[in-house]
Amino acid sequence: MSKPSDKQDLAAAPGSFGVKRAFSLPPQWLHMYDDFITKNSHQVSQIESTLRSLTYIIPGRFRDAEIASESIHSGVQLLSLYHDTLLSRAATLSKLPLSSLPRAPSPQSRYTKFWTLKSAFYRRVAYVLQIVNYVQLLCEMSAKRRGERVRWNVVVLLEAIKAFCKLLLLRITKSRPLLTPVLPEREPIPDEAPEDPEEAELRALGEDDEDRKPFGKGSVGAPQRKGVGPNGEWTMPRTGMSLPTLPAPGDTSGYLLSRVLTADDIKPASNLLNRLQGSAQLAEVLHILAPLVFAIALARSKDKRKSWTPWLLGVGTELAARQLRDRGLQTTPLEREEWNRRGWAMGWWAMRGAFYENVTKGVVGGVRSRMPGLLAGIIEDYEYLWENYYFSTSA
Repeated sequence: MSKPSDKQDLAAAPGSFGVKRAFSLPPQWLHMYDDFITKNSHQVSQIESTLRSLTYIIPGRFRDAEIASESIHSGVQLLSLYHDTLLSRAATLSKLPLSSLPRAPSPQSRYTKFWTLKSAFYRRVAYVLQIVNYVQLLCEMSAKRRGERVRWNVVVLLEAIKAFCKLLLLRITKSRPLLTPVLPEREPIPDEAPEDPEEAELRALGEDDEDRKPFGKGSVGAPQRKGVGPNGEWTMPRTGMSLPTLPAPGDTSGYLLSRVLTADDIKPASNLLNRLQGSAQLAEVLHILAPLVFAIALARSKDKRKSWTPWLLGVGTELAARQLRDRGLQTTPLEREEWNRRGWAMGWWAMRGAFYENVTKGVVGGVRSRMPGLLAGIIEDYEYLWENYYFSTSA
């Protein structure tokens, strides 16, 4: 074969360079975006919270453009999940600024982070479960446009996927109760330390750092403000050790209590929840299957709005789980906290099925008629959501 000429090489070079550059740009942009999120975690959390709040309170979001508005809400939730992954990875690698790192992670974060790091299978199943929770209402809205039969098939399928994922997590964790959420929550990022009043006054007078040094350069004396960290701690220049700031005069008790170690603080993360046995394990399985039982019964019911059978089956399964759970002295604080959360979540059963249609709907209508116009409009939009979509009240 003839060897290509130099002109052919030069002609092909710009094209190949352009293709390589086109493929290299998206990873570069993604890396820049990840770096931006890591360095601005506090601002990103505020923006996410604002966007999430707007999707909750915008009047009329459910009637005219329900698919579009729910797509925005699901997109914000998925983006927040991606940001959680980035910040968790950055915190593990110590790439976050000191002011963005929480002082003591919550027991829920310690426990779930332990399993996400220990088991790759747990991490994958947990992400699938979390993603389904974020997009389930959007999937139901899309399926409803193709008919009620398709809609209820999708509802039962999604509930079956969630129950299957939870049973897998129950097995992976060796029969330990499931927490909600199953992934580590983003810890609240502390606000930046307030500026020292003395430093603010000196800055207002126009004095610079050199004027405020009590000793000359290189002399040994009082600590310079350049060694003060973002939270007020001072780093000693020779040893590198940092000294924490003293508490405010009125906050001494809180300062001391925040540094007291409890039993859960020194306990291994895997022991924050006990392994379930016997009736306690059956209670956890019933709790997992309760939404699936309710969805299947509701899908098979002819009068889905007024039939009490699906509602009684769902509530009965949940109540049976609560009666069978372990209430012994060995129950950990994290386990009691999770069951308390589940107890509050049972309030959603008042917004489902026949109970909502026959009882709660009239109460909500009476409350709405006594409220100002804007608030009444928002409640009316949510009434439309509760009446027409199963996953709108899914806990």
